Amino acid sequence: MPAFVVAAVVGVLFFLGYRYYSSYLARKVYALEPAFVTPAHEFNDGNDFVPTNKHVLFGHHFTSVAGAAPIVGPAIAVFWGWGPALTWIVLGTIFAAGVHDFGALAVSVRHKAKSIGTLAGDVINGRARKLFLAIIFFLLTLVNAVFAVVIGNLFVANPGAVIPIVLEIPLAIAIGVYIYRTRSSALLPSIAGVIVLYALILVGNAFPISLDGLAEALGVEQTRNVWVVLLFIYTWVASRIPVWVLLQPRDYINSHQLFIALGVIGLGLIVGMNTIQAPVVNDVPEGSPSFFPFLFITIACGAISGFHSLVSSGTTSKQLDKETDARYVGYMGAVGEGSLATGAVLAATAGVAASQADWEALYPDFATASGGAVGNFVNGVAQFANNLAIPLDLATIFAAVVVISFAATTMDTGVRLQRYVVQEIGELLNIRVLSRNLTVATTIAVVIPLAMALIPGEGEAGYTFGVLWQLFGTTNQLTAGLALSVIAVWITRRGRNPMAALVPLVFLLGMTTWALIVNLLRFIEAEEWVLAPLDALIFVLAVWLIVEAGIALLAARRERPAVVDADGTGGGQESVVARANPDDAMSDRPVGGPDRDDRR
Repeated sequence: MPAFVVAAVVGVLFFLGYRYYSSYLARKVYALEPAFVTPAHEFNDGNDFVPTNKHVLFGHHFTSVAGAAPIVGPAIAVFWGWGPALTWIVLGTIFAAGVHDFGALAVSVRHKAKSIGTLAGDVINGRARKLFLAIIFFLLTLVNAVFAVVIGNLFVANPGAVIPIVLEIPLAIAIGVYIYRTRSSALLPSIAGVIVLYALILVGNAFPISLDGLAEALGVEQTRNVWVVLLFIYTWVASRIPVWVLLQPRDYINSHQLFIALGVIGLGLIVGMNTIQAPVVNDVPEGSPSFFPFLFITIACGAISGFHSLVSSGTTSKQLDKETDARYVGYMGAVGEGSLATGAVLAATAGVAASQADWEALYPDFATASGGAVGNFVNGVAQFANNLAIPLDLATIFAAVVVISFAATTMDTGVRLQRYVVQEIGELLNIRVLSRNLTVATTIAVVIPLAMALIPGEGEAGYTFGVLWQLFGTTNQLTAGLALSVIAVWITRRGRNPMAALVPLVFLLGMTTWALIVNLLRFIEAEEWVLAPLDALIFVLAVWLIVEAGIALLAARRERPAVVDADGTGGGQESVVARANPDDAMSDRPVGGPDRDDRR
């Protein structure tokens, strides 16, 4: 099967999903209004709340949600065959991620750009906010742990990438300081930064850096673990400095890298005419994780990711110029991530092997598939770049730099967010040393995922990467489930049809709890007394979420919407309580304009 044909078909399906399904969501489910005054205008402060052109905002949103996860998950999941992986990516993007990302943005905008965690407390109840904090704590712990290992493995396998990645840090700081002091646009400095970064690939290729000697001197069995420790030391420092110093300017650089990588994959496929060498459905060895339910948690980002709701309701909702822009920014952002996941599938099936026998040697069992997935993606993208006349050694470093950059940015953001969560937990529990002491909160945010990343395991991967990735996937899907619960309750209270949110919600929770039970039994049988309690705790959170969502949805169905629009959808103020208290969290009256109730 020619890979470019598959890419074209997926592209057409994504186009149809955006053209028709997102239009249905905008009109009938979220009922977007061009006249609604968004928080970006209502609270415009020139800092966080800034009305932004939808194309510029899409770039920010897309690069914020697209990290290494839509690369790693699909590159592992092709173990079951490229057909199931792409099917879940396409259906998940169109009918789950699009609803989730778009909905989180729309609901947040209607509620003064509140975060999804705060909205969980407002829309469902106070317990849901605590549930959200617990789920996010585990999600960020696993994100930081698995990406540290991804980066460490890539540094070991691609020593030529060390110099470009390390020198990107002072490069980004220089760009950040320049932009901050001159108050100039970030476009040209960030483009210059990408050019310098790629020039450093030549330097890295000439002077590869390995820490094998240091690991041996320290008595560390795996060099990867030395890199993991160094990475967490770095993120401890990076999470304490202002975002404009490093995080934002590196995001500017990486935003260009993201589009460059997609361009290289697409053009490389066309020029090289690569064919998919993997089976459509793979005959996996006996004892492997089953297709159901593990495919649907192995591919989280790229099909649906709860992390996106944090971005949609965190920064994006504060910059939306018009409410109708939410369709383009939110739904198209999900399509962009689905496109990156599609590229990962094709790189791991069409670019990495010359024959099916070669591919089967790379994916003989699930452990090998998990441990080698990122390397397979890197080698596949390198082959696509080689089709464009880029020398293979430089192309490989380019692909490694792209993945490491995305993963490092995710770690930077993840550790910072983890510190916020630790501080919020400290406030809820009235523990001042957690809520007020940044050093203690940051140390906790670093030490826990560091310990998780250093869990020993069997095989070349050096630890149970596949297992931890599955736990990450389940936690990520639980976060998406919580966001979809908020969205579904919000839709129901307005008298509209909530099935667009309920179907992916029920499916996600079903796959997640199924996977958690299977893994828990396996951990107990194998006497994995670190992973078993963690899995059990996540399972408790899953059950808790199911109960809270069920209670909230039943309560919402009992409420009669106060207004029904002419097209049959519910009005903006859905209950007598909301009408009596316009400051209530459920009120979404257009600021500075007439109540929607007055236009019957």
